[in-house]
Amino acid sequence: MGLGGISIWQLVIILAIVVMLFGTKRLRNIGGDLGSAVRGFRDSMKEDGQDVPAENAEEPGKA
Repeated sequence: MGLGGISIWQLVIILAIVVMLFGTKRLRNIGGDLGSAVRGFRDSMKEDGQDVPAENAEEPGKA
C-alpha cells in the first residue's frame, strides 16, 4: 500500500490524467511559477532574518 491506502498504480493513473488535461508545457510553466514563488518567499525570509541584531538572533534558551 502507498500513501493513505492509495497504491502506486492509482497515483500513476492520476498523473497520466493530469498530464492529459493540462499538457506538459502548461505543467512546466506552473512548476516554474511555483518554484519562483517559493524562491521569493525564501529570499524575503532571509532578508527579514538579517534585520535582527546579532545578540537577539541566537536561539532562546542558549546561555
